[in-house]
Amino acid sequence: MTYSRSGGVPQNYPHLDQMQPWNDRLHLLECLSIVEEAPNVKTFTFRSDNQNWFRYEPGQFMTFELPVQPEAVLRTYTLSSTPSRPFTIAVTVKAQEDSIGTRWMLDHLTPGVRLKAFGPLGDFSMRKHPGGKYLFISAGSGITPMMSMTRWMHDCAPQSDISFVTCARRPSDIIFRKELEYLMSCMPNLKLAFLIKEHEMGQVWTGIRGRLEAPKLPLLAPDFKDRTIFCCGPEGFMRDVRTMLEASGFDMNHYHQESFGPAAEPVLPMMDDISTEAVEAASTVTFSMSGMDVPCVAGDTILKAARGAGIRIAAACESGLCGTCKVMKISGEVDMDHNGGILDEEIDEGYVLACCSKPLGNVEIEA
Repeated sequence: MTYSRSGGVPQNYPHLDQMQPWNDRLHLLECLSIVEEAPNVKTFTFRSDNQNWFRYEPGQFMTFELPVQPEAVLRTYTLSSTPSRPFTIAVTVKAQEDSIGTRWMLDHLTPGVRLKAFGPLGDFSMRKHPGGKYLFISAGSGITPMMSMTRWMHDCAPQSDISFVTCARRPSDIIFRKELEYLMSCMPNLKLAFLIKEHEMGQVWTGIRGRLEAPKLPLLAPDFKDRTIFCCGPEGFMRDVRTMLEASGFDMNHYHQESFGPAAEPVLPMMDDISTEAVEAASTVTFSMSGMDVPCVAGDTILKAARGAGIRIAAACESGLCGTCKVMKISGEVDMDHNGGILDEEIDEGYVLACCSKPLGNVEIEA
């Protein structure tokens, strides 16, 4: 790709039908722009480094490998962009007090930097769970998948009936507030409700205050029992919403929530704790790139065997969801119990997820 000298605008950029979909096994992402959305919240927009377009469902997520020293970390973020605008993707991230990877993004990621990423994946999308009417409930940065879905419906189905409820600590913490208010002026059936906990000095707030509680829900969405509900936010927030809906008699078959995060570091057993029967039942995992043959106790995963031998396989969620630990299986059979982190065509090609694949006999892995 070449650029003009005047404005950095790409010359001879191919049309969409001349481009191939982005493939996380072959290409990197290049940061294009950064927008500050709220305190400690920024949106990072990326393009492919190889002239590709992006095919995904609104509400899906990606896992990024961030070069935090002394060792890279993996962080999973929902896409806030919409696939109806396929030349770029964007994530909107919020740094918490204990953030490591996200803090690195806010402090060090600049336009032009290239990052390795995996995905998109996930089934938290109204395209996968369609309904006649929707209720989006979010708190904090949990608004990002709702924004992706709302942007898609604005572009492709502007008559969609959406009640959009989001909670924040202060008015200045409401992410995408101005854009949502603009979208409401374009979409006749989009209704917004913002809830805040704290008043801000110098600002007039005429909206609702306090927590999202059972008496308030019928006021925000009187027909909530007739809607398909998507919820995203902190674990405690989603737990409270689920409890509130169950108590109201809502049909939970129409409730969907997004939750992912790194699993706890597994505790590897000492050799003295492994039974003789388990050792006898062990299979061997050959890691071809590392040149090691590693015994794997019956019932253990490839990832656990790799860690026990000091072999690094990238892994984020460790529950078969994010797809980060995808590796090529050269030979042998495994029992893989995943949660959507790998595509059927990838399985057909021989890929497995190391975190949820248990060897059925000897196995050779490209790692």
